[in-house]
Amino acid sequence: MTDAMTAEPAAREPLLSASVVYDDAFGGGAIAAARAFTADFLAAAPSVQSESVADERVEMAQLVVSELVTNAVRHTLGPCRVLLELRQDSLEISVFDRAAAAPVPRGHDPRRIGQHGVEIVVAVCESLSVEPTPEGKRVRARLSLLPEYADAPDRRQS
Repeated sequence: MTDAMTAEPAAREPLLSASVVYDDAFGGGAIAAARAFTADFLAAAPSVQSESVADERVEMAQLVVSELVTNAVRHTLGPCRVLLELRQDSLEISVFDRAAAAPVPRGHDPRRIGQHGVEIVVAVCESLSVEPTPEGKRVRARLSLLPEYADAPDRRQS
């Protein structure tokens, strides 16, 4: 038997997590409900962190949730599930749906009306990934909750 070390640290449990399923996603209220769910979830952050999440970061989280749920509602069949996981300095937002196809960001086109959701999520989040699941896919975005993060120059250029 040999000892082995891995370079990848073990994933930590979130400080706080919650999920909700929107069965009637096509009823029109799933997007607004998901935004409210996100705001309520982040309002509970002081129970596990020393301070509350800045309003600007709450609004950014609501925007990301709104865009991801909109994609699930418009482009897939069946229910979608939103999972929020509060980490030390970030929020992981996952939206599960029943379609296997990954959302694809479109090229920049200022004349296009709509269909900018994935572009918006990529622009404001630290990461975006799509993972297959037995029932469809999981779209996961990680958003920094640090207020100064929003004021930093474009963080993807290094």
